[in-house]
Amino acid sequence: MSTSSRFDYNKTNDRAIINGEMKRQRQRSGASQPPASATPKRSRQRLRGLKTRRAILRKAVNLASLEGLEGLTIGRLASTLGISKSGLFAHFGSKEDLQCAIVDEAREVFIEKVVRPAHRFRGLGRLRILCENWLSYGKKRVFPGGCFFSAASLEFDDRPGRVRDQIVELMKQWLENLEQAARDAKAAGEIRREVDVRQLAFEIQALAMGANWSSRLFRDPGAFRSAGTAIFQRIEQAKEPMQPRK
Repeated sequence: MSTSSRFDYNKTNDRAIINGEMKRQRQRSGASQPPASATPKRSRQRLRGLKTRRAILRKAVNLASLEGLEGLTIGRLASTLGISKSGLFAHFGSKEDLQCAIVDEAREVFIEKVVRPAHRFRGLGRLRILCENWLSYGKKRVFPGGCFFSAASLEFDDRPGRVRDQIVELMKQWLENLEQAARDAKAAGEIRREVDVRQLAFEIQALAMGANWSSRLFRDPGAFRSAGTAIFQRIEQAKEPMQPRK
């Protein structure tokens, strides 16, 4: 899986994006190297294009969290943004391209709110912070429709294609983050040796998905609190008991 579709911590800067896009564009068109005087102008144009694309995706990901990825069309998004369909097609060649870009935008937000703040912790500390951050992300409705990936997972579980593949890989990476934190905790003696870290990650994610479901379907204001109680109880059960002092 490419780096751009993972729940990782690395971010490419705008200059690298611009240069990479320009290089690929020249390769596709067979054009020769542009004059040096044209490069700054093209770079500024590319940067404006990237900023416009990002603004479009910020709006699109919020709409998709409410209406679903299938419910969001280029025509619907163009109407909401007050721009032409052709203007959107300049950024996204098809509905599927738009959907994949929205998923990637949601990934960036998820990393920013949930994954990256936990990076400086290790083992049991990281596992706890990942869970705390996810619960906060869901409760605060970073996306107006709740957890984007909980909803998208249900929407695309039986829809084969690029969008489903992208969601599957991202969710696998999220589960691996939980598993690795638990694995590190086990290696540090913070979690009992017999604990199945894969099972622990599965249970945490199942409880988190249940919180989002209850919050959205029943408008349950206590859903994330209840899930948090269950998640941290499960983590406590997995902990290595402290040895009594002699």
